[in-house]
Amino acid sequence: MHSLSRVLTAAKTVGLLALASCLLPVCVARAEIQLTFGLYSSKKPTDMVKLYRPLLNQLESALAAKLGEPVVIQLQVAKTYEEGSQSVIDGTFDISQLGPVSYIQLKEKQAGVSLLAIEGTKGRKALQGVICVLSNAIAGSIKDLRGKKFAFGDQYSTTGRYSSQMYLAENGITAKDLGTFNYLERHDKVGAAVAAGDYDAGALNERTFKKMVEDGSPLRALARFPIDGRPWVSKAGLDPRIQAALKDALININDPKALAALGEENLVFLPGTDADFEATRKAIRENGRFIK
Repeated sequence: MHSLSRVLTAAKTVGLLALASCLLPVCVARAEIQLTFGLYSSKKPTDMVKLYRPLLNQLESALAAKLGEPVVIQLQVAKTYEEGSQSVIDGTFDISQLGPVSYIQLKEKQAGVSLLAIEGTKGRKALQGVICVLSNAIAGSIKDLRGKKFAFGDQYSTTGRYSSQMYLAENGITAKDLGTFNYLERHDKVGAAVAAGDYDAGALNERTFKKMVEDGSPLRALARFPIDGRPWVSKAGLDPRIQAALKDALININDPKALAALGEENLVFLPGTDADFEATRKAIRENGRFIK
């Protein structure tokens, strides 16, 4: 009888130890904050990952230090501008980088989306777009594009449509002055089409233009035009503590390699407000100056 009692006592002890060993990791492990950063594809998705992963790694470390918990940021690339914006609205993307046009349209649909920071250069909340031609093209000014074939990017693109069309209109070139024009969706497709001779000129962002030239594409800049800086946003309803940490972390990121990976010279993140996108609002509002 005593032997049976000792066996039962030992079994209970082993069971309790086993239970404790199963529960212990749960008790001591720190919670992991998981966030999804998303953006729409302005070039091949694999290229987008190479561009943004170094910066997201820096952001993970900065957030973990601020929040006192491990942070993991997953990267997702939407196929289209519309899909990218909708993913912020429905909460699939916790954080997103948008173009100014997409940001303005998104805020009209979902007012609770918060502006975290704006990509700028040299302390200015502005970047540059490029109108490119073949490196050996005769064209020397915008006026030489009369009667030519022109490639734009996506119909919802700031650089690839609205700001470039505003620049053309301000310099005397409207849709009827061009021989023809089409929307090719992505900036890299625009550059490739001009390099192949399929179009005489095209509008794309400067970082894509520079990368293509560095890789040997026979392109040159015919003109450059200013665009509002790219906004980074968080979805409506994101934990205010995480949102505040994101703002602070972005504005204080100063790792040269992580910033340089995005392809902009002297890139910085700056605090901003809706008022920083007035030039884009004007380009949208006055797009009829080009399409007339």
